Amino acid sequence: MKNVGKKTAALLLSVLLLASCSNSGGNNGNTAGETNQPTAAASSGTSASPAGEVSGGVNATPSPTPSPQDAVPEASSEPAQAEVQPAEAEVPLLYHMNKNYDIIPNDEGTPRRVVLLTFDDGPKEADLINSIMDTLDKHKAKAIFFVNGYRVKEHPELLKLIQTRGGIIGNHSWDHITLKDKPYAVVKKQIEDVQKAVKDITGEAPRFFRPPFGAGGDVGKKVAAENGMLAMNWSIGSLDWEIKESDADKTKKLIRNITDQLHSGGNILMHELPWTAEALDTLLTTLESKGYSFVDPRSIELKMR
Repeated sequence: MKNVGKKTAALLLSVLLLASCSNSGGNNGNTAGETNQPTAAASSGTSASPAGEVSGGVNATPSPTPSPQDAVPEASSEPAQAEVQPAEAEVPLLYHMNKNYDIIPNDEGTPRRVVLLTFDDGPKEADLINSIMDTLDKHKAKAIFFVNGYRVKEHPELLKLIQTRGGIIGNHSWDHITLKDKPYAVVKKQIEDVQKAVKDITGEAPRFFRPPFGAGGDVGKKVAAENGMLAMNWSIGSLDWEIKESDADKTKKLIRNITDQLHSGGNILMHELPWTAEALDTLLTTLESKGYSFVDPRSIELKMR
């Protein structure tokens, strides 16, 4: 029995020693797998941000999350669109005028089958001007309106109407007199007074000059050149000035007068007359049916060659 007691006591002592060893580990009370080493973000002096972003510096602290009312709208990546006012397109110089007053293309590729439309002796009446301009707009055509100074003085609003409607204003002298036999001073005044009057009203001086009755002489050409204008007569006369209000078939007469002389580059003389305005749509339709288009006067060089 004494041996059994000694064995039991020895067994109990072993159990107590084993229990004491299991309570004395080397982890200082930390759970398995945990360490006291700083995280990578902390050791680099930065705070971690979502999606790979990095914010702050060594001493930075994380920014608080903004509330919806404090949120700043994200800037658009699209550039701001400034309002741009359309500028008037520059018209290239595609044509010149020859000594027969025809309009000639400068290059082979430019259309030859064209005519120049012109109206003399205005401005007369708003209804006439608007009728002519409506037809020109319909056919996408431009024309020169050769005006007299005394008419401009009487009705400056009609000159402004021509400009507003897109007409090209030309100089037809002040009093519509024959200039070729007049002294230089008279011709100069007849032409330059119109230049000034037109510029005062529209802001632009005429670029084209046509002498009354086609009789400007060398002195008329000289004064026109001194004022930067191209002097011209015509190569196709409509003879609308010979048609009378009482004439039958006025439209047919005018169209026949023009088509009988029709040729490429033709410089067509017409006037601000009721029957001309009335016939204009049919005339332009007829010319188009024959393959002609209408040259923009702004595309004509201001030097004859």
